[in-house]
Amino acid sequence: MQFNKVKKFILAKLRKELPANLTYHSLGHIKDVYKAAESLAVLQNVTGDDLTLLLTAVLFHDSGFLVQQKEHERVGCDIARQYLPVYEYSPEQIERICGMIMATQIPQTPHNKLEQIICDADLDYLGRDDFFTIGNKLFDELCMYGIINTELEWNKLQVRFLEKHHYFTPVAKKLRKAKKAENLTLIKTKIKDKS
Repeated sequence: MQFNKVKKFILAKLRKELPANLTYHSLGHIKDVYKAAESLAVLQNVTGDDLTLLLTAVLFHDSGFLVQQKEHERVGCDIARQYLPVYEYSPEQIERICGMIMATQIPQTPHNKLEQIICDADLDYLGRDDFFTIGNKLFDELCMYGIINTELEWNKLQVRFLEKHHYFTPVAKKLRKAKKAENLTLIKTKIKDKS
């Protein structure tokens, strides 16, 4: 696996070709998820080829946005299948990567440790101090797609999402669960103040 080469290639492709109006699903999001996945992997003793496969999956997990928003995970798998053989990834390794990419689809459905880590990394911000800063980027993007129209709709959507969401890895639960609960309380307060 030529990881460093594929990393350079896909980051350059995303930087150049991702639609500029994607305020959330941007290169910044991919780098943020990469950092979170790396940290979680270290704390879960993931090393070697497993770590390489995980980080490759992170780099490709939202690459489907190069083509479309709907079912972008499936499209991301198509992109991974197209390019990864060039960088000496085997068909089996590519399918494991695609399993991780598909696991991030909402509602998340991880089937193994690596899939759990990428899912937790993808939504790591839910339990962090920068939750509202990142959330505002997603709000802008969802408004752009016409999925929501008002801040109240957004806050209600966030409450439903946060109440259903749970972290999968013991490490993410320990690091993020309490702050996520705090963020949920703050959103509920915002809704109450509006009514």
